[in-house]
Amino acid sequence: MSDVILQARSLSKRFHDGVLDVTVLQNLDLTVAKGETLAIVGASGSGKSTLLHLLGGLDAPTSGQVSLMGRDWTSMSQSEQGAWRNQHLGFVYQFHHLLPEFSALDNVAMPLWIRRMNRDEAKEQAAQILKDVGLASRMAHRPAELSGGERQRVAIARSLVCKPSCVLADEPTGNLDRRTADGIFEMMLALAKAQGTAFVLVTHDEALAARCGRAFPLSMHVDR
Repeated sequence: MSDVILQARSLSKRFHDGVLDVTVLQNLDLTVAKGETLAIVGASGSGKSTLLHLLGGLDAPTSGQVSLMGRDWTSMSQSEQGAWRNQHLGFVYQFHHLLPEFSALDNVAMPLWIRRMNRDEAKEQAAQILKDVGLASRMAHRPAELSGGERQRVAIARSLVCKPSCVLADEPTGNLDRRTADGIFEMMLALAKAQGTAFVLVTHDEALAARCGRAFPLSMHVDR
């Protein structure tokens, strides 16, 4: 069990909106191991992004539990959750969410500065991970000066700079053309293998899902 990074047990999520009572996830069990690449797939409304938020401790389940590196999210205070998340998780979204006024290097160094790492040391680590994702010559550029694929590479570098146990990615290539998406995905797989980082990604792209080590299909549960 030492290789288990994330684990969900009997996980359910219901949303209440007026007279509607909607069950999105019901009695779900999921285990993510070190270095695993897992694709969460399913129709729109099946709860893919909701599951990702629960795994990352960004939302609380209605019932069941989620543990990261053996610690249940609900057993921690908000500040403890933030520190645990910063230590063990990285996040990548369909849209890069980079800070427009900062360079690629500063965007990647930001999580390390949040940890109060020495600024020069943080920049050194950020520079190395940007080299790893093929952006050695683009470090001083701001997001507006980068292509869509380059911005997403910066976002992936930022998610990896703290050497997380797992990266949670929500449609990380959904805003890119096929060729760029394939390149980004190949890079993610290579980094997972080289660093032992697990990648859990939500994707509508069946071709990309098929290239992951495992697919986790979600079916729709709707009770009204």
